Amino acid sequence: MSVAEPRRIVLFRHAKADWPQVSDHERPLAERGRKDAPVAGRKLADSGIPLDLALCSTAARTRETWKLAVQELPNRPKTVYEERLYEASPGELIAVLNDTPDDVQNVVLIGHNPGVQGLADILAGSSEGDARTRMDRRGFPTAAFAVLTYSGSWKALEPGVGTLVDYWSPSA
Repeated sequence: MSVAEPRRIVLFRHAKADWPQVSDHERPLAERGRKDAPVAGRKLADSGIPLDLALCSTAARTRETWKLAVQELPNRPKTVYEERLYEASPGELIAVLNDTPDDVQNVVLIGHNPGVQGLADILAGSSEGDARTRMDRRGFPTAAFAVLTYSGSWKALEPGVGTLVDYWSPSA
């Protein structure tokens, strides 16, 4: 990795989930979620970010979101299903990212709110263009994602060190 080339972190909230009589962890995607996830995958592919690693919550709705979205990418990154992402706070999400090997350049984290939105907010010490305005206006609806850049080792990732460079949501 070149020191001049920043890392990219994509924070991706799972698509719309259904509410059947199952545990929260086992909730599947709703019909709208099954439509939005591939659209989000195409938008992620359009970003041109070569993803090296996907960190995905073990919840059914995140696994299903990633399965539908990753099919739209030109190259599939290695995927790790990480129990610590389920119901994680922003601090817990940073701890997971801190464990990322330094040979990994670009990561997508597929998780849940309020943790994903909170992490986008606290990592972004700055932003480019209108990305922050769009994210603040829309919040972080299902199937939305934010792209941040960061220079440094994964172990040094902490609040305020990132730059929010893009934000997308299905209804934006």
